[in-house]
Amino acid sequence: MEKPMIGVLPLYDKEKESYWMLPGYMKGIEAAGGIPVMLPLTTDTDILEKTARMFDGFLFTGGQDVSPTFYGEKIGEACGETCMERDRMEAVLFEIVNELDKPVFGICRALQLFNVLLGGTLYQDLPSGRKTSLIEHKQKPPYATPVHEVTIEVNTLLGKILQEKKIDVNSYHHQGIKKKAEKLQPAAYAADGLMEAAVMPDQSFNLAVQWHPEFSYEKDKQSVRLFQAFVDACRK
Repeated sequence: MEKPMIGVLPLYDKEKESYWMLPGYMKGIEAAGGIPVMLPLTTDTDILEKTARMFDGFLFTGGQDVSPTFYGEKIGEACGETCMERDRMEAVLFEIVNELDKPVFGICRALQLFNVLLGGTLYQDLPSGRKTSLIEHKQKPPYATPVHEVTIEVNTLLGKILQEKKIDVNSYHHQGIKKKAEKLQPAAYAADGLMEAAVMPDQSFNLAVQWHPEFSYEKDKQSVRLFQAFVDACRK
């Protein structure tokens, strides 16, 4: 069986004006039998349309905060660094790949981005906007270590992949879903009620998680299952 080609959304360093990549995104796909390729950072619609058709699936990575202007809010003091070029590129690509029903796997920022692109909103900063101390959502290194539990919605794509009702996850984010987009189906929650994963039921494979399997794919069986299920979906 041929290995699927998977487009990986690039990370961007504003200070260095450079594209870069965490190895775990690439190696997680490789370990599951896929061929990862980092995409260019572009808003050229023609390039993105050809890219969408060229690859078998897409991994939307973590990174900067989604600009609040995308969900009708002013940028607050607690909002972190944003990257409008990433937001614009991923907005266009997300729409195209969904029209083509290409497999999509999203991590951290991607869950928030998908929610915003589908009409939802975010807490710009959980500590100041939600004011809950029940869960540690922004851990310190080592990032592969699980720091809190999530409850899985078993009748979702995520539930079918993980075959567990509860799992322990790592966590490194300060934003989160506030108002859920109608087209998203919740797939996991933290104990404080924050949505930790979601799927698009009208797509064959569209899943996003708030935690970071790219840091734990070497040892954590659930992270392995996530990458494997995504790569397997890209083979079809």
